[in-house]
Amino acid sequence: MLIQTWTDVLVGSLQSLWVQVISWLPNLIGATLVFVVGLIVAAGLGSLAERVVGALRLDAALRKLGVEEYTRRANLELNSGHFLGQLVYWFMLLAFLLAASDILGFFALSSFLREVLLYIPNIVIAVLIMLAALVVANLAKHLVRASVMSARLHAVKFLGSAAWWVVMIFGGLAALVQLGIAVSIINTVITGLIAMMALAGGLAFGLGGKDTAAELLRRTMDELEGRS
Repeated sequence: MLIQTWTDVLVGSLQSLWVQVISWLPNLIGATLVFVVGLIVAAGLGSLAERVVGALRLDAALRKLGVEEYTRRANLELNSGHFLGQLVYWFMLLAFLLAASDILGFFALSSFLREVLLYIPNIVIAVLIMLAALVVANLAKHLVRASVMSARLHAVKFLGSAAWWVVMIFGGLAALVQLGIAVSIINTVITGLIAMMALAGGLAFGLGGKDTAAELLRRTMDELEGRS
């Protein structure tokens, strides 16, 4: 009698498990189909994006702006088409993987994938910020060097390099803020740098131009006394 009871319990458990597997099987097939379609779509869109960027000749424009010099220093090949193509590929692949995870009911995985997808635009914007900072830094370096040479001043290379580093540091800080990395600390650092430059400029003007300021003040006082 006891053995019969155990047998009934075991058979009932196996039947319940089999029913759950059968009911979950369509979801598994649907998620698999969605993921396979996602692989095909992601590969196609990634290849299309790479070809479009190649047709626009974006790499040639970046080489003219002096970007390739710094990518070589980092042992990276300047290939914006491949970069954007891979970005589109992984974005679409994660999007379809998110859909498959929702179908299977893997809600923890879906939440993680959703956060990753929402974070990818921040990475793209941060890369664009650094790229723009690099272009502006190169322009600022050449402009400062040309201005210093035309004024026949010394330390041409130092001033040009200083201008380059100032732009790149602010660009890097802006990229970190976009990525959400130590935002409060970076805001404090930026505020401190601006205050430091303002104080340094005020002291330099006050100490270096005090004689000129005194002369201007004396002339103004003389004119006022003459009018009175």
